[in-house]
Amino acid sequence: MPLTTFFRSIPLLYLLLPTFMSKAKDDSSSSFPSISKCTSIGREKHTVVADMDGTLLRARSSFPYYALIAFEVGGILRLLLVLLASPVAGLLYYFISESAGVRVLTFATFAGMKISDIELVARACLPKFYSGDLHPETWRVFLSCGKRCVLTGNPRIMVEWFLKEYLGADMIIGTELVTYKGRATGLIRSPGVLVGENKADELCKAFGDAKSVPDIGIGDRESDYPFMKLCKESYIVPPSPKVEPVSRDKLPKPIIFHDGRLVQKPTPLIALLVVLWIPVGFLLACIRIAAGSLLPMPLVYYAFWALGVRVYIKGKPPPPAQKSIGQSGVLFICGHRTLLDPIFLSAALGRPIPAVSYSISRLTELISPIKTVRLSRDRATDSPKIKKLLEHGDLALCPEGTTCREPFLLRFSQLFAELTDELVPVAMSTRMNMFHGTSANGWKGLDPFFFFMNPSPVYEVTFLNKLPYELTCGAGKPSDEVANYIQRIIAASLSYECTNLTRKDKYRALAWTEGTEAKDKKN
Repeated sequence: MPLTTFFRSIPLLYLLLPTFMSKAKDDSSSSFPSISKCTSIGREKHTVVADMDGTLLRARSSFPYYALIAFEVGGILRLLLVLLASPVAGLLYYFISESAGVRVLTFATFAGMKISDIELVARACLPKFYSGDLHPETWRVFLSCGKRCVLTGNPRIMVEWFLKEYLGADMIIGTELVTYKGRATGLIRSPGVLVGENKADELCKAFGDAKSVPDIGIGDRESDYPFMKLCKESYIVPPSPKVEPVSRDKLPKPIIFHDGRLVQKPTPLIALLVVLWIPVGFLLACIRIAAGSLLPMPLVYYAFWALGVRVYIKGKPPPPAQKSIGQSGVLFICGHRTLLDPIFLSAALGRPIPAVSYSISRLTELISPIKTVRLSRDRATDSPKIKKLLEHGDLALCPEGTTCREPFLLRFSQLFAELTDELVPVAMSTRMNMFHGTSANGWKGLDPFFFFMNPSPVYEVTFLNKLPYELTCGAGKPSDEVANYIQRIIAASLSYECTNLTRKDKYRALAWTEGTEAKDKKN
């Protein structure tokens, strides 16, 4: 091979090593039957033990999940470190042992991290990506059994929350990290990485005597054979890259709330693109934010389009309120996708619309091109404040009180319905292809930057018909009925689902708080 050809191939080899690492030691000549031949009928009293990567999940490489923790906890520099370490891990995996490769990747990812931060990401971020990669055949058998156990070489702290909370696993046996004063050292506790004979030994310890041998063992590679041989029935999951994952509507519990900045699962290529794009994307975000903040609002719509931010407008918005004839302002009731909803509403209208909010960072207030007014969540204080603002013109309000990324609408606060009968519902939807523009645990001041760091973010603003007077509180309708009706029509226009979940539910799920602590942290 010519030297020039060899050096040109290095980047490709670098990106393929983490994936190659997961495939290098597969044994396609296994004597075990395929998982497709395993019946799932009458298994209610049976116990199943399954491996994770390549078995319960379609993908055989766990690199994306290490990369997610690296980026969400440690930032871009930690992600870069994991990228640099992954080829070394791949070579060790192939030439020395699977355990050696996992140890290198584990050390690069976890060394020095707070255990509480790892647990937070494992709870708030990883389930979204794990759930999108479930193997349909393994899941069929796993779900049919009465007792479910997962054996994995991954650190248990990464996978336990997802497996128990979303898949109903009863027992998780995984690699254990060494900790010191609340931080991970990056080292692994005895008996080491759970692969090969270690899996079989830990399974024996967990199930005790021979009478409680698991009924079904499922694996996907040669290192799974030792534990599979201990089970009454054993099945292999053959490599099947084209198999479709389990649809999310078939999961026992839907994933409505999730956190983290990355939109796509960070395969080696995606992770490398993220590292290379962030410096460029941050500069681009600053330019886009400056254009939105400094230009007159009638020009912002066109400036966004020129800078790659797509804004689509549907429906016919109402004209501005005429103060000369004593006309009060319109209250725009918006679905809440990001903190930028009122700004894109203003861009669509071509005029600045003040917005009320419950908690935004000081930086967001500073760079905002529209007036923002903080609410206190106290009805007696907030009601007169909103009424006074409406006397001076139109106003934007997001009654969900917090953002939701998935196609769901949270419960609408009924306060707005009691303040005015001039209500215009506005359906908001966004599309981001690299970074999420919202965060429950990160610093809120960076949310606008991450949104605008996307190569080509999209905002769709749909103006619905003004609420007829006979459906308002002024006509005698209860405020909760008005709020629920507006929630339903916005959801219907977007094909979203209405829920009774609230801001507190979101922060309990993602930040282990009631929202106040997270809010204070963001401010």
